[in-house]
Amino acid sequence: MFFTLDDFDVNEKTVLVRVDINSPLDPKTLEIIDTTRMEACAPTIKELSDRGAKVVVLAHQGRPGEWDFVPLDKHAKAMGNILGKSVRYVDDIFGQRAKEAINAMMPGDIILLGNVRGYKEETAKKSAEELSKCDMVKELSALADYFVNDAFAAAHRSQASLVGFPYVLPSMAGRLMERELKTLSKVFEKPERPTLFFFGGAKFDDAITMIEKLKEMGIADHIAMVGLAGEAFVAAKGVNFGKTMELLKGDFERAKKLIDESILLPVDFAYAKEGKRVEVSIDALPVNEVVYDIGQKSIELFNSHIKEAKTIVVSGPAGKFEDDLFIKGTKELFEAIAKSKAFSLAGGGHTTAALKKLGLEFSYVSTGGGALEAFMLGEELPAVKALEASYKRFKK
Repeated sequence: MFFTLDDFDVNEKTVLVRVDINSPLDPKTLEIIDTTRMEACAPTIKELSDRGAKVVVLAHQGRPGEWDFVPLDKHAKAMGNILGKSVRYVDDIFGQRAKEAINAMMPGDIILLGNVRGYKEETAKKSAEELSKCDMVKELSALADYFVNDAFAAAHRSQASLVGFPYVLPSMAGRLMERELKTLSKVFEKPERPTLFFFGGAKFDDAITMIEKLKEMGIADHIAMVGLAGEAFVAAKGVNFGKTMELLKGDFERAKKLIDESILLPVDFAYAKEGKRVEVSIDALPVNEVVYDIGQKSIELFNSHIKEAKTIVVSGPAGKFEDDLFIKGTKELFEAIAKSKAFSLAGGGHTTAALKKLGLEFSYVSTGGGALEAFMLGEELPAVKALEASYKRFKK
């Protein structure tokens, strides 16, 4: 149980809002190339501003020492364009400039403070209670009335800006956080059957862990394996792909133990030869080319199950969708899912990117990567636990 935006009157109140707008950047220009996460949290920020709150936004980009660890001035500009409202950037987290900017705010104003990962204590390995006593939390909470966490994509992390404030301020879930938790609970606790899960992309061992958990939970009627993960499962059965085997690294024995009638595997694959797409059945393997997609027979196999499913969860594309030679599997499966009557959930950055490229929509697209995986595995989400603790602490 946690508070939501419906529980408090925020008019003329100062509200700290933690969002996850960590975005893909162009390595050369450092320009933001995808604003999906900003668009997802914009409704919360807009609602607070429209209701007369003084909205102080906290966010991060990249990690210290990495190339995409940059100030958030471009994020503020992009957020302003999305909101249709001015978002002032203050290149300070909790120092004098930040305090002066907050104290000068009028109802409805929005400011974005500096990259919180520029503060060393943000990622300190401490308990939530210890993090609540750090300088950032002490200084900013003294200027605020409420805290809102709308950063579902970072909810699996125990960091100061995510778990510290709920100890000292009445704290609530933003609209995105609220929607993510309700939707994922619906899908992973009481899904409408039959269910169909797609695991693609390159994370073979992660997929194994997910499948083990789904089998333990008993909520997966069928699990379709595509992408490199699918190829790895086929290889676990003893199939030699040839050159592709160099890319298939993981626990094959562990995967082999999971293969039963509920696991759907590709029966044909595609590779490039002299600039053209060539499809080959399992029987014709190995080939001296790298396989980058599933073939037509596999598409038809998976589509037959898509037609029957009432809940479909997709984590990862069917192949190298960035290359038009190998977009076919992802395109035809995603089109079938989008057209189906099933409730469809997409998760992961590559899945979202593929949907955008294809101009398709699923019933729900989660902003979570690691947070979604943690939720699926039934792991505790520290940011959500902090909100629940704040509810107990501040409920009347």
